[in-house]
Amino acid sequence: MSNVTGAPVVEVKDLNISFKTAAGVIKVVENVSFSIGKGECLAVVGESGSGKSVSALATIGLLVKDQSIVTGSVLFRGEELLGKPESYMRKIRGGGISMIFQEPLSALNPVTTIGEQIAEALVAHGRAGWKEANKKAIEYLELVEIAQAPQRVKQYPHQLSGGMRQRAMIAMALAGEPELIIADEPTTALDVTIQAQ
Repeated sequence: MSNVTGAPVVEVKDLNISFKTAAGVIKVVENVSFSIGKGECLAVVGESGSGKSVSALATIGLLVKDQSIVTGSVLFRGEELLGKPESYMRKIRGGGISMIFQEPLSALNPVTTIGEQIAEALVAHGRAGWKEANKKAIEYLELVEIAQAPQRVKQYPHQLSGGMRQRAMIAMALAGEPELIIADEPTTALDVTIQAQ
């Protein structure tokens, strides 16, 4: 993909991912390269099990380090992310790069309300103080068209339908105002009408 917008926001070069198993090391992704510029959209297409989700997780440093081997290069704003400490990656995740996970029920914190989780994303990345973040959480739920947002922010993930949880996950990704959003099948849990939109 040509980048007409200047330097890429993210550039992945020769990404290789292997997992350590009892049977030995198994290579799951081999020599993946792509770049994404500001305002661009990139679709990674492949069969189930081809490594799309694993590549996304590796890009933002979410693979368990002692169980995986990730080589190659992942540049964000020209800076190498592979090998960065977890404390650094926490600053990048959400504020620089957000991810909408395929299964929101396993990605959302079950003991924290939806509103608190969205507010935390805002506060963690310096977008608002707690008081303002709690108000903005309602706005983000309204943005993704969740009805009765003032009531929904007080609910826990298990109290929402699958489609509402997915929308809450999208709201959380947007709340950090990231430069890049990685969406791993973000419409899987949404109803057919919303998927069409």
